Amino acid sequence: MKPDNYPATPAHLWRHFYQITQIPRPSRQEAAVRQYVIDQAEQGGHPWRMDPAGNLVVTVAASVGMGDREPVIIQNHLDMVTVKTADKQHDFTRDPLSLVVEDGWLHADRTTLGADNGVGCAAALALMTDPQVQHPPLELLFTVDEESGLHGALRLDQSLLRGTRMLNLDTEEWQELYVGCTGGGGWEFARTFATGTPPVAAQHWTLSIEGLAGGHSGIQIHQQLGNAIKLLGQCLQGLAGVQLAALDVGVAHNVIPREGSVSFVCSAPTSARLAARVAQIREQALGYLPLADGQLEFVLQAAAVDHVLAEPDSAALLDLLAAFPHGAQAYSLELGSALVDLSINLARVRLLQGEFFLESSYRFFNAAQSLPLQQSVLALARAFALTVKSVVGYPGWQPDMDSPLLAQARALHEQLFGTAPAVKAIHAGLECGILKGKKPDLDILSFGPTIRGAHSPTERLHIDTVEPFWRFLRELLAQM
Repeated sequence: MKPDNYPATPAHLWRHFYQITQIPRPSRQEAAVRQYVIDQAEQGGHPWRMDPAGNLVVTVAASVGMGDREPVIIQNHLDMVTVKTADKQHDFTRDPLSLVVEDGWLHADRTTLGADNGVGCAAALALMTDPQVQHPPLELLFTVDEESGLHGALRLDQSLLRGTRMLNLDTEEWQELYVGCTGGGGWEFARTFATGTPPVAAQHWTLSIEGLAGGHSGIQIHQQLGNAIKLLGQCLQGLAGVQLAALDVGVAHNVIPREGSVSFVCSAPTSARLAARVAQIREQALGYLPLADGQLEFVLQAAAVDHVLAEPDSAALLDLLAAFPHGAQAYSLELGSALVDLSINLARVRLLQGEFFLESSYRFFNAAQSLPLQQSVLALARAFALTVKSVVGYPGWQPDMDSPLLAQARALHEQLFGTAPAVKAIHAGLECGILKGKKPDLDILSFGPTIRGAHSPTERLHIDTVEPFWRFLRELLAQM
């Protein structure tokens, strides 16, 4: 149900965004939301084409008097990150989102909101359905499968597009114009461990972690948010007699892990020290973690497990989690802490019936700078006898400070709002780098309203930034 205080202006944008939030759209399951876009296009008589990967381009004719101008590409992705709190009953493949308006922000009830990139999709649809907007010919590009690794853009048939200017609406800080983004890659690691029955005298436990903020592994990596994998491992690493049974932490390669659990057995003497050890780790963590992680809690409960790893294998696995890198690795020499140059996210671990899986991703502006990090990670994999599957990477988008589109947008921002916008590169993987590689003649600019907590259940959209974002987009197109 739409909240009574749901925003009303700009009407077309907010109407489309609400409809988008009611359509489940995990990565690789975008058919329903794509059909919504197609239905809107057909109602307005706008032609559309789809490539074999499922990417969609809707062609919108120019406004009266603007037909002689070059087309402009408006680019967004249809899918969303699907993360919820442990206490929320929600099926992202079937259930609509429950929206809440609170203190000037729009968020969902204990799930991701999908404003990343749903609000950009809604803006693109509003350009198509609002007759008051004056614009040149538009090519509305809706890509798929972005959040799982930008796979839709990687497989895009670029012959669908004619434009040489592109506006990407997938950044998350209003009054900032983005002209560059990171490239990235990642790995999936695996190993099979032998298992056996627990020792007769062993005590069985499950240790869970909750209350961390989690978040976007790119734009929030500099915030030093707590990593649930690291903290759970720290609680057990080095304890005598620990034998692991199961691990389940993290949800996706691009999400800083916020909750999960580990099941294990240990001797009675170790059990006697366990609660104090966990309390100590929590107290220490709260002393250095940011305020967003202030709700950190560990829950230690008696359990019953059937199969466990041998003690040496358990110790080796915990050593791996301790040694595996996570977080910002290098900062810009020019901008310092304002821009992370290189980072890695220890994203997911699973252990079930002896089958171990670990997923990690990294981001970079300079591919060469990432090579030592890649070498160290692969060396760890060899040392711990892990099999490695490399995840297809994607290129970065090198900043172009001489972009004509940037100059035009900066001047307009100052004219409309009386202030100069910040011009930045973003430590996240936008599809701009891939599209630039496919169409080297593209002049690209990215901007959007303010979103906080993307890729986490605290994701929220700052309502008061949506109207000026829409005004800026509309006025920019009128000039192009």
